[in-house]
Amino acid sequence: MQAALDLAFEAGPDRLTTGMIADRLGLTQPAIYKHFRSKEDIWQGVADSLCDLIAANIAKSRDTSMTPERSLRRLVLGHLRLVRDNPALPQIMVMRDPTEAQNASLTQIRASMSKFRDNLIDAIRQAQSAGRFRADIGASDGATLIFGIIQGLVLRLLLTRDPEILLSEGERLLDLQLSLLAENGDSN
Repeated sequence: MQAALDLAFEAGPDRLTTGMIADRLGLTQPAIYKHFRSKEDIWQGVADSLCDLIAANIAKSRDTSMTPERSLRRLVLGHLRLVRDNPALPQIMVMRDPTEAQNASLTQIRASMSKFRDNLIDAIRQAQSAGRFRADIGASDGATLIFGIIQGLVLRLLLTRDPEILLSEGERLLDLQLSLLAENGDSN
């Protein structure tokens, strides 16, 4: 799965072939098919892996012992870490003209990202209920602003091909956004 993800980032998900995966792993193409019956199975494995990572990140952020702000930070920074470690994820999500197998995987990944956004909105609502975030900003709008940070950084990743910018820039920009959402101008 990791070889497929790495190659999807390097060459593009629409150009990924089983031959490329076999070459990367030092195997023959028939050896790939001993583990996966078809290219569709490879895409399903990629989608399952990415969705499991997204779900695990969401679960880590739902620790009730944390403040809502801390939970929100953990959710966003965890997602940025996930994309840093799997930079093909954004490319897969914006793939043009996916094959039938890729389309099924794309639908599954988009559903996981929808859950991520729902949890982002929920964390903002909790911070608002606790009096920590401004109540005059809708939770959905706050989530859109934070999601915009992620999207902007992902676009920079796609242009620069440097996944490391996600965390260094992401933490700084998230802190700035959270301070703007904070009730008293302080998210700490």
